[in-house]
Amino acid sequence: MKKNLTLLFFFCIGTLLAQVKNISPKGYKITYLKSSNGKQLEQQDPILVFTSELETLITSENIHNGKADLPYEQTVVKHAKNEITQFSRLGTSNWISTTDSTSLAKQTFEITTESKKIHGYNCLKAKTSINSNTIELWFTKDLNVKGAPTVLGQHLGLVLEMVRNGNFVITATKIEKLKKAMVQPTSLISDKHQKVDLLTYRDLLWKSRFTTIPIFDNETINFSDTSKSNDSILRFANGTVILKKVRLPKINSGSQVFVDVLEQSNGDAYDRTGSVFVIPTDAKISFLDGLKNGSKTLPVFENGNGKQYQGVIRTPDYTPLLELMRFFTPFGIKQFNHIQLKDKTWHEAVPYRQDISELQSQLSEKELWIGTFIGNYDKGGHKISMNITIHNEENASAKNTFALPLFNTTNVMEMAGQEYATMFNRDKGLEVTFTLTNDVKSAKLRYITTGHGGWENGDEFVPKKNTILLNGKEIHAFIPWRQDCGSYRLFNPASGNFPNGLSSSDYSRSNWCPGTVTNPTLIDLGDLKAGKHTIQIVIPQGAPEGTSFSAWNVSGVLIGN
Repeated sequence: MKKNLTLLFFFCIGTLLAQVKNISPKGYKITYLKSSNGKQLEQQDPILVFTSELETLITSENIHNGKADLPYEQTVVKHAKNEITQFSRLGTSNWISTTDSTSLAKQTFEITTESKKIHGYNCLKAKTSINSNTIELWFTKDLNVKGAPTVLGQHLGLVLEMVRNGNFVITATKIEKLKKAMVQPTSLISDKHQKVDLLTYRDLLWKSRFTTIPIFDNETINFSDTSKSNDSILRFANGTVILKKVRLPKINSGSQVFVDVLEQSNGDAYDRTGSVFVIPTDAKISFLDGLKNGSKTLPVFENGNGKQYQGVIRTPDYTPLLELMRFFTPFGIKQFNHIQLKDKTWHEAVPYRQDISELQSQLSEKELWIGTFIGNYDKGGHKISMNITIHNEENASAKNTFALPLFNTTNVMEMAGQEYATMFNRDKGLEVTFTLTNDVKSAKLRYITTGHGGWENGDEFVPKKNTILLNGKEIHAFIPWRQDCGSYRLFNPASGNFPNGLSSSDYSRSNWCPGTVTNPTLIDLGDLKAGKHTIQIVIPQGAPEGTSFSAWNVSGVLIGN
């Protein structure tokens, strides 16, 4: 089908070309190749420029031969009008175009006295600066035509070499005089193009380069006994957990995968723990059973402190939540923007974006329950939107082809009775034993940790060492601590101000700030043999004071090859 459509496209183009009467008496075809740091880039698609006295077409060899992947873009320059027309093929029958008649005239260059010959033609050097990049263009007027491998320098003459910052070069490797009169490039633009403004054009072209899977759109996460599920969104724990079943497409090896969340307060003024997760359903029991039937139906972890922790570690019959992202809401963004402070203009929403590429083996071509949790006790709560984007990476090698969720102590069912993660008040801490059926090379623990206990001596505000042991031996230890929380003050309109001049959102915390994502720590475990292994997490959790207590939300996924 794809081949037939391609043939049809070129048949139509050929018909258009045959009908064109406006023919330029002179024409050239120039082939350009790119190099970086003196080395020609491998497997590149050469730039082709077809140019005449009247117009220039910038395209590529693959596009010209009908072999280019979608989307692709071509540019036509009308020299007499100083006009650029860009047109893109986004899909089989989806074309867009935009015309810019101002930017070429705004280009400015310093014409230097330096000269050299390229392919026997006399060339002068022009210099300019674009976005703090130094650009040098070597151009010739010997051929009496204008053109360039980009829109830059189109009016100078024929640009045969372009150098950026002294190390990236686009060079003409072949200059061919066309044997037949050159048809005007504008004949390649179909009347069926959707003509749009420049900003819309750039947005549509950008979005066509990756796949977007929408998950949630302006959904409420709150605490209310009136929160109800519908046909597409399930709600649990009085509305503090939302779920949706999503089928993800095939994710090519080496692709980049991101999760995006946009959050606003819908009534809650406080900073809250948030988590984006997948519910694995590969075992006899899943976290979904706990959501439907109560947290006490989940497997229990005990470490001798007298408490039972439901659904936090992997067992032969149960796989814990696979955490994609840990995020923290700021103090009342949007809902409380009416609070005014001198020289403070509050943001309207907080965006969170997390690279989750290392988990693609758990996502590709699977139908999954994807959920979001925000712990709160407010009827208005929070509003979130979320999507997953997949970005293909050319010639990328496969990385982390194996992912195994091991533990997750974040009590996602906090508002439905799931125990807080206070198991670190004993030396044993958290311990999970798991069995590998095959060897895992270059194994790593994708570890997310945040400390909680929101009073002066609570672990939220006290640095604590996290120690990770593999099979009884310490393999990594560090103090998770964020000292940049003041950078996000404009996300936090309802953050309390103290006599010392600081706001609550300014204070350093145990690996999180109000309005930020907590990045995973990748801990090298080496090569692991098939068989049983044990991972232990030890944290010197602080003692309670009155009714206040500390807890640590940690999640761990074994990744590797």
